[in-house]
Amino acid sequence: MSLETLTELIKSYGYLAILIGTFLEGETILILGGFAAHMGFLELPWVIASAMAGSFSGDQLYYYIGRHFGRKIIAKRLSWQVGAQKVYKHLHRHQNLLILSFRFFYGLRNVTPFAVGAAHISRVRFFLLNLIGAIVWAIVFAYAGYLFGEAFRLLLDDFKRYELYVLLGLVLVGVMIWLISLWRHRRRALEHKK
Repeated sequence: MSLETLTELIKSYGYLAILIGTFLEGETILILGGFAAHMGFLELPWVIASAMAGSFSGDQLYYYIGRHFGRKIIAKRLSWQVGAQKVYKHLHRHQNLLILSFRFFYGLRNVTPFAVGAAHISRVRFFLLNLIGAIVWAIVFAYAGYLFGEAFRLLLDDFKRYELYVLLGLVLVGVMIWLISLWRHRRRALEHKK
């Protein structure tokens, strides 16, 4: 794949990739989006908007699935049971803070909307706090990627020459981290079954 082809792919499908990536999980694709914005391939406000829309809509969907099937889903996913118990515990003490900030906690990110839905927290409360949390999260991680791009530029004198290779390397590292995380979750689930 040529650098021109990669550049066109990023410009053509970057926002869609961020939207889908943040709908499913999030941080890595958003940081890459911020990095791409720093390089001029994407616009930072649209990176933030795509990430906010993806994260918000994904968690809204998971919340509604949780309202109807949450306890069954959590019971079947043994790796989520410990996380769900933590969520239930924090819901009783710090409901608003938990809903605002769960995106920032590794290990609770995926299970929280299901557990909050299963706990039948008010739809309006979850909607508003989820929206605020998605906006803050999208801004923080997009700017982290953007600032990472600036720091990287300062480290390399001839940044333009290497920026696409760096972006491709970061994508590969992000995919590897995601695959390792997925593998660990499945391994833990198998250990719990034994």
